Amino acid sequence: MRGACQLPQGFSLKAKTARMTGISTFGGTMSTTRLLEKDEMARVLERLASQILERHAACQDVMLVGIERRGADLARRIAALLQARLDRVMPLGTLDINLYRDDWTSLVGKPSIGQSRITESVDEKVIILIDDVLYTGRTIRAALEALLDYGRPRCVELLALIDRGHRELPIHADYVGRVINTSRQEHVDVMLAERDGEDSVNLTTAS
Repeated sequence: MRGACQLPQGFSLKAKTARMTGISTFGGTMSTTRLLEKDEMARVLERLASQILERHAACQDVMLVGIERRGADLARRIAALLQARLDRVMPLGTLDINLYRDDWTSLVGKPSIGQSRITESVDEKVIILIDDVLYTGRTIRAALEALLDYGRPRCVELLALIDRGHRELPIHADYVGRVINTSRQEHVDVMLAERDGEDSVNLTTAS
């Protein structure tokens, strides 16, 4: 998914030296590296809000839509940052995409279906879809399908806090907090205070 012009895609993030090790439930050793601390995450979100304003100025036709769960949390934070600068309420919605997943047949159990909250029309709006981690692109594909059930936006842009690569679909973020080089064996965990009790991004590697 591409906008009319491309914004800088952030900086490749080198892991901090501090690591934590532990034993996985499968008998192997896990190593966890802290990638973003609370203050760093706050600065990243401020920059992303600034990039939205650079592209859309007064954001008259912009609606933020966060993908449940942590994408929705991030959308609320970015909406608050934009509202403080614009001095008005930003349209905000959330999407639960479990019904639109393409891996239902391969799951051991059925995913729980949550509730989407889109209280305004999306027709002719610029929708900024927000998620915490951009990986294969399949979550975004599901989110686009869910979003289009609500109407026909003018365009859809994508904001991701972390882009870890390994795309399986032609999905591209318009706004990226950090680009992190990972292997498929590694796991990126975004922790948010309102859900997890702290703000951080961690990379877990099993060995």
